[in-house]
Amino acid sequence: MNPLRSDEFPAEWSRYIDTVTDNCLERLREQMETFPSFLRSIPAGKSEYAYAEGKWNVKEVVGHILDTERIMAYRALCFARNDTKELPGFDQDVYVENGYFNSFSLEHYAEEFILIRKTNLVLFESFQENALLRSGLAGGRLVSVRALMYMIAGHLNHHRLIIQERYL
Repeated sequence: MNPLRSDEFPAEWSRYIDTVTDNCLERLREQMETFPSFLRSIPAGKSEYAYAEGKWNVKEVVGHILDTERIMAYRALCFARNDTKELPGFDQDVYVENGYFNSFSLEHYAEEFILIRKTNLVLFESFQENALLRSGLAGGRLVSVRALMYMIAGHLNHHRLIIQERYL
């Protein structure tokens, strides 16, 4: 897969996408192994910890990661299949507020992540080069299929680092 061009994604996504410096598919596969292990290493007492007033707790951050992966994968599917309709944006705070992420354990979310990632990898690996280069509008921004894949990997990298630095 060729390196992304800056016109394939919104500039503010650079903080996520720039964390993926190697082969994106390999990184996605590697994360499927390492992220569940990371979640399982978090002490149970920390799972509902928030480092500041008004910040999400660990479970909510993980729920946000899962929701975002689902949304970005759906966008990638639509654009890869040459669906030209603009897709809506999403309000991450509304999703977290209504996700009830404290209802389940981090072990549950580790297993859920594996299932989501496995199905997304099957999808991404099915895309031909021409599909990867397609793009569309999501939330009023032009984004390519392959940029969405990089966003999924980079978004996880970003939030994992935040959990390590601010929550643990």
